[in-house]
Amino acid sequence: MNKVNLAVNVKTKVRNKKRKSLTLTQQKALFGYLFIAPFFIGFLLLFLTPLIQSLQFSFSKLSVTSSGYHLTNIGLENYEKVLRVDPNFVPSLLANATEIISRVPVIIIFSFFAASLLNQKFKGRAFARAIFFLPVILTSGIVLAIENTDLLVNAAQGAAKEEIEKSTTALQFLQFRQLLFAINIPAPIVSFLILAVDQIYEIVIASGVQILIFLAGLQSVPKSLYEASTMDGATGWENFWKITFPMVSPLIIVNLVYTIINTFTSADNQIMSLIRTTIFSQSEFGRGSAMAWVYLGTVALILTVLSLIVLKLTSRYKT
Repeated sequence: MNKVNLAVNVKTKVRNKKRKSLTLTQQKALFGYLFIAPFFIGFLLLFLTPLIQSLQFSFSKLSVTSSGYHLTNIGLENYEKVLRVDPNFVPSLLANATEIISRVPVIIIFSFFAASLLNQKFKGRAFARAIFFLPVILTSGIVLAIENTDLLVNAAQGAAKEEIEKSTTALQFLQFRQLLFAINIPAPIVSFLILAVDQIYEIVIASGVQILIFLAGLQSVPKSLYEASTMDGATGWENFWKITFPMVSPLIIVNLVYTIINTFTSADNQIMSLIRTTIFSQSEFGRGSAMAWVYLGTVALILTVLSLIVLKLTSRYKT
């Protein structure tokens, strides 16, 4: 009996030593791996096989047979058709990429400053936060489907959108543009700002999750840092650039990745509609798969370039 108790005590001590040997960084990494484990398992079980099949389809010609389908290897013929023959894919891809490059920075900047405002103490703060997150709920799957099938809602949205476009156009070409040129702002920046004003409705709708992420980051900043810097004579502007922005800057990459992927996979995306039409309506599985992989490569390229730019710009502010 004593030998059994001794063995149990030895095992317990070994386990405790292993637990104590983990550093704080290792413990955080372990929790991170546990957090992504459901997605990783789901990816291996549900998405990996279709992904490999899609890549195989892009290099083949699919023929439907009585027993299923037959693949004939044709090399890069599908990619050549997509990039050189198809008159719609490349222009739509370039237009979509240009729109994303110009729209993503506006969404990130708007989300960050909206979260900074919502983090302040004022009456009705909870209601204001709910208002900014409400578009995320309204554009979810079921609610959006109900909304799209409601003729009255569509008619009201069409009338409201027409009025917004009229007012925005008037502002764009008469007052706002003249004001920006009057203070000697360069023409590219003027075009960027006018595009942001013209798309303000879509930007607010697309910023709900990003605001929530930035708000969580702002609330995690220790108040003692602000108190110590204020006692040293720092102003609010200095606190923002010396404390707030460096502490929240890692979340910019998170929101950047989310915004790009969310925009590229949206339901009203021209490229996604073209891929669905090619595969399901025209039964061109090989050409549609090639479109999807070219599209994926474009998304990865834009995401990599913008991430490197953000890392370069925010590296000087890291604590």
